[in-house]
Amino acid sequence: MLTIHFDGKLAAVTGGASGIGRATADVLAECGARVAILDHDTNAIAATPALGASHHAMDVTDGAAIEAAIEALETACGGIDILVNAAGVLQPPRPPEALTEKEWDRTVTTNLKGTYLCCAKVGSRMAARGHGSIVNVASIAGLCSGPLHAYGPAKAGIINLTEGLAAEWGRRGVRVNAVAPGFTETPPLRLAFAVKHLNEDTLREATALGAILQPQDVAAAIAFLSSDLASMITGVTLPVDAGYLVAGSWAGYGGTRRRPATK
Repeated sequence: MLTIHFDGKLAAVTGGASGIGRATADVLAECGARVAILDHDTNAIAATPALGASHHAMDVTDGAAIEAAIEALETACGGIDILVNAAGVLQPPRPPEALTEKEWDRTVTTNLKGTYLCCAKVGSRMAARGHGSIVNVASIAGLCSGPLHAYGPAKAGIINLTEGLAAEWGRRGVRVNAVAPGFTETPPLRLAFAVKHLNEDTLREATALGAILQPQDVAAAIAFLSSDLASMITGVTLPVDAGYLVAGSWAGYGGTRRRPATK
């Protein structure tokens, strides 16, 4: 049976104090990694139990802060073997005329620039050592159109960035991949349901599997891409979306077929 073992490797997870990042940190730790959580939320970090490595407060939009956090982590715990870039912010669905420049800048800066800076700071160190694995959290919003005119382009940028860095560092032993989650039940999504920005039943109906993801579903895919089981995989973006991308175009035909009712 194939299993994932990280055998004490050091994994750093940005945005690791909540949502997909937190689920990923837990899964990597369960598979034997020493996990460091890097997050801007100091209170959430303080409430997170030790996962084998020191946790650090860090703003992913600040290159100097990233450099300081990575230096402190590697001094205390050794070189980073795995980097998961899960830090990001969502954007409410808005038409362009209602999307402010400030909101656009915040969304793109946090998601795209933040991912790039973390990749650049950590990936260059990995390349110098000759090994490492990076997994970026993109989104299905980067693979199809939608009313997310800042978030979608930012996530599409992460997909392109992933491909470029995979080619850049591949011969130096660093793999770079991404996951593209569908609608995942995190606190921001539950808030979107509460304020009626999104409808839970509609989202379920839009997927081939009739489901909304849990953070652990995405974390499992990240663990696979981080592991030696994916040693010959680089530069890919893996949709983890309950079949949202393949089922969406069926709406014009009345939706995907349902299993016949049993008697």
